[in-house]
Amino acid sequence: MSMPELKNGSPKEAEMTRLVLASRNRDKLKEIEALVSELNLEFILSSELLPDFEVIEDQETLLANAVKKAIETAKATGLPALADDTGLFISALNGAPGVYAARFAGKGCSYADNRKKVLSLLQAKNEREAEFRTVVVLAVPDGVIAYSEGKMRGKITTFERGSNGFGYDSIFEVSGTGKTYAEMNEEEKNLCSHRAKAFSNILPVLKEYFNDDEK
Repeated sequence: MSMPELKNGSPKEAEMTRLVLASRNRDKLKEIEALVSELNLEFILSSELLPDFEVIEDQETLLANAVKKAIETAKATGLPALADDTGLFISALNGAPGVYAARFAGKGCSYADNRKKVLSLLQAKNEREAEFRTVVVLAVPDGVIAYSEGKMRGKITTFERGSNGFGYDSIFEVSGTGKTYAEMNEEEKNLCSHRAKAFSNILPVLKEYFNDDEK
């Protein structure tokens, strides 16, 4: 997918302070709310507005998936939408699970299922380097306002460590920290995570789009 054409936003005309998160994931919602807590926004999950609405993530890249989710959610709700797509790219697995990180162990799988599969596939491997990548997209019904990316290098541990976070957090040790995401508290994780970097990069756009009246 080519880079999306960006639209110009006008927050004063729209007077919108509600932002829909294109997700059903409450863990993700909690983390994102903490990352952009300085903004006066009301976050709401798309599943709360439209319980039966679902966007099929069938694209080949994180950006394409995030764009699709953001635009379709904005069109369905009539509100600005924020979508992100995250992938875990493991060198020894030729980049897998990549964009399929959330469903690596199969349809309807749990976080634990995905972690178990990764650990099993890497059981006899010494090479355990990995990278988390997140792409965030802000869109309105007629197009994309902005997008950003965040990355974090690390390695896959040999067993689960820590009890915080979600997803692959307990098996991903962040480079230079000696800790998995799951061994970090919320503040520590939000200072270094791939998702934190992506949202930090798009934060100036969110401030301008939603809080322009404070200038």
